[in-house]
Amino acid sequence: MREKVTTILVLLVLISCGHNQRPLVEDAMLALSKAVNFFRKEVAVHGSYVWRYSADLKKRWGESEASETEGWVQPPGTPSVGMAYLRAYEATGNKTFLDAAIETAKALTETQLASGGWEPRIEFHPERRERWLYRKDVEMGKGEQKGKRNMSVYDDDITQSALRFLMSVDVALKGRDKGIRQAVEYGLKKLIEAQYPNGAWPQRYDGNPPDPSKHPIMPARYPSQWSRTHPGRGYEYWRLYTLNDRVMGTIIRTLLEAYRLYGKQDYLKAACKGGDFLILAQMPEPQPAWAQQYNFQMEPAWARWFEPPAIVSAESVDAVETLIELYLVTGDKKYLRPIPKALEWFKRSQLPNGRWARFYELKTNRPLYVNSRHELVYEPKDLRENYAFEGEFGIPRLFRTFERLKKEGREKLLAERNRKPTPEELQQRAKELEPKVRQIIASLDEKGRWVEGNFIQTRTFIRNVETLANYIAAVSGKVK
Repeated sequence: MREKVTTILVLLVLISCGHNQRPLVEDAMLALSKAVNFFRKEVAVHGSYVWRYSADLKKRWGESEASETEGWVQPPGTPSVGMAYLRAYEATGNKTFLDAAIETAKALTETQLASGGWEPRIEFHPERRERWLYRKDVEMGKGEQKGKRNMSVYDDDITQSALRFLMSVDVALKGRDKGIRQAVEYGLKKLIEAQYPNGAWPQRYDGNPPDPSKHPIMPARYPSQWSRTHPGRGYEYWRLYTLNDRVMGTIIRTLLEAYRLYGKQDYLKAACKGGDFLILAQMPEPQPAWAQQYNFQMEPAWARWFEPPAIVSAESVDAVETLIELYLVTGDKKYLRPIPKALEWFKRSQLPNGRWARFYELKTNRPLYVNSRHELVYEPKDLRENYAFEGEFGIPRLFRTFERLKKEGREKLLAERNRKPTPEELQQRAKELEPKVRQIIASLDEKGRWVEGNFIQTRTFIRNVETLANYIAAVSGKVK
C-alpha cells in the first residue's frame, strides 16, 4: 500500500513539474546555497559586509570607500546580510545558513563598543582596531582607554539594526552562545542608559549617562526667535533630542522587539518612556507635528547645514507610526491622542503637486528648502543635491493605517498580525513569487553572484536571498 501511495505522489509531481523538469523549489534551494556560499566564502571580511563591491572584489564601498579590512554596519550592511542568512535558515532548516549568521554575529560582538553600540564602520585590522574602545577590552582591563573612539551611533538604524540581528541569532540559538547573549544584554542596557529623562535619545551616545538636572521635562514649544544660519563647525547637534533619520522610531521598535523576545519589563518601560517623549515633542498649534531635532529647551533646532529648525514631514510620519505601534503593544490610548491633530496638519500642508515638503517653516507653515549656497528659500530651485526636499514620505499609507485601526480595532489588527497563513494562502503566495524566483535563479552566474553592471550590490543579494527563502517557506509551509 505504501509503495502505491509513493508512486501516486511521484506521478503527481511529474505531472505538475513536467517529466524531465526538476521542481522549482529544488532550483531555488540550489541557488540559495550557491549564492550564500559565495557571499560567505568570497565576500565576507571576518563575517562582515559592506554595501557594494566591484565584480572582481578589489574595490569595496559602504557610504564611502572601505578598506579591505573594514565592514559596514549601517543597513544594508553586516546586520542586514546576517538577517538574510537567518531567514534562509528559518525557511530551510539548513544549518549552513545558521552558521553563516553566527559568523556575522561574531563580527559584531568583536566590534561592540564600550558605549554599547557601533559606528558605521567596523575594523578588523589588528593595528587599526586600536583606535576604538571595545567592550571586551574594557571588561578585560586591556590597554589604554583615553582618547579612543567610543561613539555608539543611533542615526540611520546603525546600532539598533545590529542589536535586532544579535537578538534574533540569540533566540535561534536558545541563548547557548554566551558571547552573543552577553552582547545583546550589554547593548540593551547601554541603550537604556543613553535615554534622556524625558524619554528621548541623542543621535549618538558617548558612554556618559545624561545628567537629569540638566534635562528638565517639558513639552515642545516654538522658539521666540531662531537663526536662519547654521551654527557652524563645533555645533554638537548629535547630543540633542533626535527624531532625525528615524532615531526614535527604530530605538523604540528595537526595545519592543527585545521585550517580545525576552519579556523583561525594563525594555517595555524604556520603549513607553520613548513614546511619552513623542507626546511631549508634538508641537502646539498651528503645527501639531514634529521636528527633526530639539534642543534641551524642547525647541526645534538645527541639525546639519541643510536641516533647519522646522516641522518635518518624514519624521512626523515615523512619530505617528511609532505611537500606533506602542498602542498596539500596550493598549494605552494615550498614544493615540496626538494622532488626529497630526493627520489634520498633514491634510492642510499638502502641496498643490500632491506631495509634501520635507520642511515647513515654524509657525508660518511655508514650505522651506535649502539651496546649494546654504540659504533657506521658499522655492524648490537650485537645491542641495541628493536630498528629498519633497515627497510622499509614507503619508498616504499612514492615513490608511489609522483608518483601518479606527475601523477594525486593536484586537482584530493584532489577531491578523499573529495569524498563521492557511495552506491555500501559502500556495497562492508561492504562485505569486514564482516569476520572480525564476528570474533570480536565471540571473545568478556560475560563481554564485548577482552582478549588475560591474558591481555586486549587497542590497540585491539580501533581497534575492529573502525572496528565495520566502518562496521555499511558502512551498514547505515553514512560516514565521
